Amino acid sequence: MAEAAVAWIETLDDEQRATGVWDWPGSKAADAERVLWYYTPTDHGGLTLHQQRPHQQRAAMRLLSTGLSEAGYVSASTIMGLENVLDRTEGFTAGFERDRGRDPGMYYLRVFGDPSSGAPWSWRFGGHHVSVHHLVIGGETVAGSPCFLGADPMTSPLLGGRELRPLGAVEDTARELLHALDAEQRARAVLTPVAAPDIISGNRVRPRPGDRLIPLPDLWRGHFQQELEDRMWALHDGLESGLGVTEADHAATELTATPRGIAGADLGAGQKELLRALLDTYVGRMPPGLVERERARFDGEALDAVAFAWAGGAERGEPHYYRLQGPRLLAEWDNTQRQVNHAHSVWRDPGHDFGLDLLGEHLVDHHA
Repeated sequence: MAEAAVAWIETLDDEQRATGVWDWPGSKAADAERVLWYYTPTDHGGLTLHQQRPHQQRAAMRLLSTGLSEAGYVSASTIMGLENVLDRTEGFTAGFERDRGRDPGMYYLRVFGDPSSGAPWSWRFGGHHVSVHHLVIGGETVAGSPCFLGADPMTSPLLGGRELRPLGAVEDTARELLHALDAEQRARAVLTPVAAPDIISGNRVRPRPGDRLIPLPDLWRGHFQQELEDRMWALHDGLESGLGVTEADHAATELTATPRGIAGADLGAGQKELLRALLDTYVGRMPPGLVERERARFDGEALDAVAFAWAGGAERGEPHYYRLQGPRLLAEWDNTQRQVNHAHSVWRDPGHDFGLDLLGEHLVDHHA
């Protein structure tokens, strides 16, 4: 990862470096920027692929590949390519106060710190429906979350009547688990028959109990001019109205300290296998060397503490939301927008996202 980061940095001229490479955060403002993240087509902070020459783009994608498994990298690359498909769906119009609203070149990379120094450093790659973060301390990648992958469209037609579904397993495995529950188990797992319109944690730095859905206009860096801002609010209100979301539904899906839903401890052996398979669609995004560590955290009895919760319809094509929650785990999914063809999924490690806890320990150990 450090080798790939250095190789990318060495291709940049001074102007590009000023945008793409920041000193390791030494102030509250810089610290705040390092942990900002988005999944909307907004300014994610950094050097866009547009601002890079082809060989620099190749080096940027190589760095991204070091932060994901092969399957994760293929999924992320496919999601980026879906911007062209979405552009066609929307009639190839400009949008979001840019010349091109749906743009496969509008993905940003920024490195914080010096990857060759031995000191802590991190990097962030993000754009519409892709957000990848890694922190390196002492030559070891110690944090790889949040990791967000979405898809719009979630399902696209291919020749021969086939479908392109880059996140198909993330949706289908959860539905398979839901259908594997008996009536009593399903009653515990289903929070409400109405789907949450988006992931509940949104792009918060630290998800906390009591958090509820973030309105769509607030998921961007800054705000738009009034006309577009009004349209964004209309989209948000229309989605909630179309789904039939009530105050009771918001209360049912809000984040809680004690996980809602049905715990792994209350599942049968076959159901637990499905829970484990579903969990792997999230932690399996991590590259070799990291994925083994993350999978091991849920071995044996640790899986018993992971809860599965669902909201919305139970059949494909019906708006739905689900989450997995447990010690140092929050994984969320929704597919509600664009006639249930626009999906979001995120894997988080609450309290450990961005390695904030480990950075505190590092400062105490090395700078006390």
